[in-house]
Amino acid sequence: MGKLGFGLAGSYLSYQLQNLFLDKAGRPERRKIFSALAALQVREELQSLKGPIMKLGQTLSMQSQVLPEEVVNELSNLQMRAPAMHPTLARAQFKGSYGRFPEEVFREFTAEPFAAASLGQVHRARTKEGREVAVKIQYPAIRSAIESDFKLLRSMSLPARLSKFASEAVISELEQGILEETDYVNEGKNLDFFRERLKPLPYVEVPEVCWRLTTDRVLTMTYLAGQPLSDFMAANRASQEMRNQIGARLIALFTFQLRRINVLHADPHPGNYLVDSRGRIGLVDFGCVKRFSSEFGELIRAFEQRAWTRSEDQSRRVARLLWGPNITKRPRLARRLLKETTDLHEMLFCSRAIIDFGDPAVLRKTVHLWGESIRNKAVNPEFAFYGRAEMGLYNVLHQLRAKVDTMAVLAKLEAPA
Repeated sequence: MGKLGFGLAGSYLSYQLQNLFLDKAGRPERRKIFSALAALQVREELQSLKGPIMKLGQTLSMQSQVLPEEVVNELSNLQMRAPAMHPTLARAQFKGSYGRFPEEVFREFTAEPFAAASLGQVHRARTKEGREVAVKIQYPAIRSAIESDFKLLRSMSLPARLSKFASEAVISELEQGILEETDYVNEGKNLDFFRERLKPLPYVEVPEVCWRLTTDRVLTMTYLAGQPLSDFMAANRASQEMRNQIGARLIALFTFQLRRINVLHADPHPGNYLVDSRGRIGLVDFGCVKRFSSEFGELIRAFEQRAWTRSEDQSRRVARLLWGPNITKRPRLARRLLKETTDLHEMLFCSRAIIDFGDPAVLRKTVHLWGESIRNKAVNPEFAFYGRAEMGLYNVLHQLRAKVDTMAVLAKLEAPA
């Protein structure tokens, strides 16, 4: 990371020196080139580090409301195109976990992965029975690397600065969630759970786990066809109608998880959605899943019933559920955040207007609210991954430029089957 810092500093000085000799008309283009080169440096360094640091880059790749387009485009490569293990190392990792080499287990096994991200990479294969599968192989020693990264985070001066925005409880929640992603048996159980519980949504497909070919570091599941949503958006060939349909289905999927099953797929970057020509959505990567407490269910019901409108006591109750018990010691902040939260909820989900998620103003409002909560250390630790998932969803909708009748989406979910 130190090398990255020096490299960026050198690039910045060069950029500023060039500005001295450029007229005003040439400076925006030069700034764009600098941003792209800086993003390339950052992406290459984060790819080499993998683990939590690379996950930070994946999160940044969805910040289209903050970062220039050329930066977002470069960092988006972290979602599925990280540097892969050498095929020899991948074979060794597979054998170290499963006991045999891939070619001894599968009829066909593609040595080069079709996707590689922060914790592992995915290969296409065919079972002895002829079933097409995706095989996820974990990088060597990734769990210990994650633990070391978080120890370093806590020991350096960086956490002192971070502590202004995130409590130790929030950091611990993030660490626990990322560590859970290294247990592929746990991820397989998540896949089984979501595959069953998401059946009421016919346009969502979840892979099926092949348990006899799965270990804690190798996960084998049925292969899902489809184009990663990131590639779908980059191609820019979809009609507005298709974008709207996918946007409505993503909102329905997110809301269904919150209201019906109280469990959330909490890693919604565009690489984890696979879409086909009919707008069906393949949902992949279930390492990061958040199971909510009964208090969270209470909060969802409070928003469904607009409980904050009933009395001051109900307003305080909703604020405590959102931001934790300490928020009651800061009543002015609680009132302001609650008003901004409820105003945003009313705008997005209680308005009869079509919501244009491509409008930067819509995204700015959601980002501003989360930013205020973080700056004021008013983040309930239980909501750390919820916030990541919600902001990920809004960024995907923004990049899709989807226009959605959100009230109609929610009404359809609430209608009897």
